[in-house]
Amino acid sequence: MTSFDDSRGSPSQLDDVQILAGRYRLDRRIGQGGMAEVWVAVDEQLDRRVAVKWLKPNLATDEVVAERFRREAIAVARLNHPNIVSVHDVFEHDGRQAVVMQLVEGRSLRQVLDSQKRLGPELTIHIGASVAAGLDAAHAAGFVHRDVKPGNILVTEDGRVLLTDFGIAKGLDGVEDDLTSDNVMMGTAKYLSPEQVRGHKLDGRADLYSLALVLYECLAGRVPFLGQSDADTALARLQRDPTDLAHLRPTLPISLVNLIHRTLARNPAHRPATGGELRQELMNVDTTPPQIDGTPIEPPTPRTQPVRPGESGRLPRVTTTITQAVPETTPVAPTQLFDDPSLATPRVVRRPWIPIALATAVVVFLIAALVVTNRDAETSSNVSPLPDVTAAPAIERNSDDPIVLDDVEDSLSPETQVPVSSTSLEVVAWDPFGDNGSENDAQAPLAIADGSRDTAWSTECYNDQYLGAKPGVGLIVTLPELSNGRLEFETLNAPFQIEVYRTDAVEPPLSLESWVQVGSMSYGVEPGAVAVSVTEASTHLAIWLKELGPDDACSSANPYRGRIGELQWLTNS
Repeated sequence: MTSFDDSRGSPSQLDDVQILAGRYRLDRRIGQGGMAEVWVAVDEQLDRRVAVKWLKPNLATDEVVAERFRREAIAVARLNHPNIVSVHDVFEHDGRQAVVMQLVEGRSLRQVLDSQKRLGPELTIHIGASVAAGLDAAHAAGFVHRDVKPGNILVTEDGRVLLTDFGIAKGLDGVEDDLTSDNVMMGTAKYLSPEQVRGHKLDGRADLYSLALVLYECLAGRVPFLGQSDADTALARLQRDPTDLAHLRPTLPISLVNLIHRTLARNPAHRPATGGELRQELMNVDTTPPQIDGTPIEPPTPRTQPVRPGESGRLPRVTTTITQAVPETTPVAPTQLFDDPSLATPRVVRRPWIPIALATAVVVFLIAALVVTNRDAETSSNVSPLPDVTAAPAIERNSDDPIVLDDVEDSLSPETQVPVSSTSLEVVAWDPFGDNGSENDAQAPLAIADGSRDTAWSTECYNDQYLGAKPGVGLIVTLPELSNGRLEFETLNAPFQIEVYRTDAVEPPLSLESWVQVGSMSYGVEPGAVAVSVTEASTHLAIWLKELGPDDACSSANPYRGRIGELQWLTNS
């Protein structure tokens, strides 16, 4: 259901000239989807070419489908934005609903990707910023699109990008029935957000997640989640995180990679709050390619006191503030965007700055079960403020203190968990992507809890907070025996992004892909205490740092490093 010239098939011509609603003369059919046909037509009253989307005859008698189709026109007619396809009129002809839309001369992003496979970062940024601006306007008007995908993004030869097809858009206010079942996911399996899969209440951040999947595909040449069925594809995003884009394409700007992965967070609170915010962050991306070897040549500098005088109190809890951004018009990219063989790296002007409702009944069954079991999983956090440095050592816990876990409920209560002796833990530094294989190895044992933040393991100092082209560095914790329990540690520099992995292998794997991630990524803009429940019996754990904070002990040329301390392992007694 699109309003552009579909060059993949021959248009269907009418044997006799047909005029709809007394004014729209149909010329040729340029596309069709599951619900409707799209025709090029001439508005004889205004003497202009338009696109007419006409409900298929076999669906005309379905009152729910016809009403949803009509509501799309009403919804989009309220939107006036350069990145949204305009709706001019809605009418009924021969018992079939029809919508008159702006005719966009160009191709869908789906067609572009089918022919080009991958796009360059600058073009991807332009497409993402344009769609984000359109979504921001739709969200401000009270609609969630729910079906953001390459087939619903149109691109013209002069570089304009427009979002179309609000056929399953849902009102944010929830006042009017949107004619969709609460037990059926709406959208396209490959581009659903986790909250759509779980059947949770949606806001605009669900559309931003879907847009991030589109941008991921633009850069990687494939979507990150794809199963043998629509159900498998939809559920995959609940079970694992996407493969790191930096692994698939190491020359991508690291800030773009990290922004896309942050927008793909399973917890909506970790994503950009609005389309306007995402647009601005995309426009601010530095497109300079990263250094391939991110290990700094500068030797590690001495550690300093992590807590300064007067900062011994509890630090503020990590929070996410949601603000309303004002939508802006996205600049137009240059002409000849798609006939240029150098499409992968186009010149653009930059400022700094098979719907699931039709799936089999098994999908409904699986998702209904997930709604029950996972309804509150995405609202939890595993990061808390650092305790007072004058408090008792971290290995002592008050049984009345709250325990907050990430993704899973802790089956072990505080009373049945005991800390493993620090002398029985082995901690080593891990730098599988560096050229020298080391990362302040001698300091690694200092991460083990001893009640003092004066002792901690530090990474080397880096010139980029995302470690240049390196996906990360970390620590490997070898447990005294195969066990499950709870890993706790403090991250003393911020902002930070940290993942925890596990294995039950006798020896720790050499490659990150051989480890299994526990929960989802931990984020923070202030130093914090991280607690992760490990429910599977493990022999080794890995703490993986993907973002580093500034540190006064580093030089101005390489100002970033990570610091981990007060590490302990609590196991079932």
